[in-house]
Amino acid sequence: MLKGLLRLAPYAAALFTLISAAHAEDGRRVFTGTLGKTPIVVELNTTQPDEVNGRYFYEKYHRDLALSGSLHESTLTLVEGENRYGEDEPLPTLKLEETSNGWQGEWQSPQGKKLPVKLAEAKLPAPTSMTLPFIATLPQSAPYEYLRLQGLKLKPAKKENFMGYDLQWWTEPESKISLFSVESGLPKDDLQRVNQQLLGRLWREVISYHGCLLQGGVNTDFMQQAEPKMISPAVVSLNISTSYYCGGAHPDFGDSPLNLDVRTGHPLSLADVLWVGAGKPLSHADRDSTGDQPLSASESEAYSTYQREVLVPWLIKQFTTLYPNEMKKPAEDDDNACDYSDESIWGYSPWYFTTKGLYLGPYFARVARACDAPDWSILPYSVVKQHPGAVKLQLPQD
Repeated sequence: MLKGLLRLAPYAAALFTLISAAHAEDGRRVFTGTLGKTPIVVELNTTQPDEVNGRYFYEKYHRDLALSGSLHESTLTLVEGENRYGEDEPLPTLKLEETSNGWQGEWQSPQGKKLPVKLAEAKLPAPTSMTLPFIATLPQSAPYEYLRLQGLKLKPAKKENFMGYDLQWWTEPESKISLFSVESGLPKDDLQRVNQQLLGRLWREVISYHGCLLQGGVNTDFMQQAEPKMISPAVVSLNISTSYYCGGAHPDFGDSPLNLDVRTGHPLSLADVLWVGAGKPLSHADRDSTGDQPLSASESEAYSTYQREVLVPWLIKQFTTLYPNEMKKPAEDDDNACDYSDESIWGYSPWYFTTKGLYLGPYFARVARACDAPDWSILPYSVVKQHPGAVKLQLPQD
């Protein structure tokens, strides 16, 4: 089954028919062509002629180079790269003239070397029935990223058995992003749905890696580790920890779990699993097949109010009963202590399933991030089952 899943759009572009690249709603347009004799992919936003911005990558290397400049009548003048840290170094430039289907002109290095540039409106390989659902959305939502993924492949890494389920790990070599697929232990259709989501998440993280590189420049740091937390006939749950520096004053780190309903393959929100408010749980639009559809404005406001006024006070009360020592408010003169009684740290908790219960983590400000991810903040399933969410799940016993 995995062999079929891995015959994805990034690996079979030559077999696809071609469709025209859609223009993004924000004005970005995508072009393909050559710089010298080397194939490139270019994204440009020329909606503000005096502040044109964009990026491009060589198909051989896949890493973005930033573009900025201006458009005067039909002449586009761009600078490649940025002097981010106060340098005053000369940078390569591009001077392009608009054509009926793109741009042409020349690239010039700071030393004076010149190479011709020819660009045409991008034609995208069309997704097929074997394309991951996430990747199949990219021609419309992110054609530039879709074209980048055409040249990237996953490599098999280690195998392991976790909770009786065989896992195959996969790595994208350039970013070193890794994640697993489930090879056995679930019905065939469930395996397919779950693995589509898992591999889709891997590719999302690859895109995030390249976004970090573009934003941070040469000093970028992006390290990630995925860890399965629980697999059962009902759920697949894992945590993704990322340590990153994408420019700015400080590096940072954080957790971004993924929790899947095995029956549907859809991502689960916390309200799908745990609901302590009045009435029925709020309807969450993130239970679609890709997890991309955001909450509506009214849903978002209602859920934010529920989190702040209902869920957080309830959660603090539960943890104070279960873990009185850990939740004890520290002395005012103890600047190094972690105050887990502070309501503000529980508003948007990263959460995942464990064999012992539902893990909900606090989120501290940067200065106190060492207090993140305590190992004790687990809500037993006996408590969770008393407050079921919008999705009926078969939860384990404590």
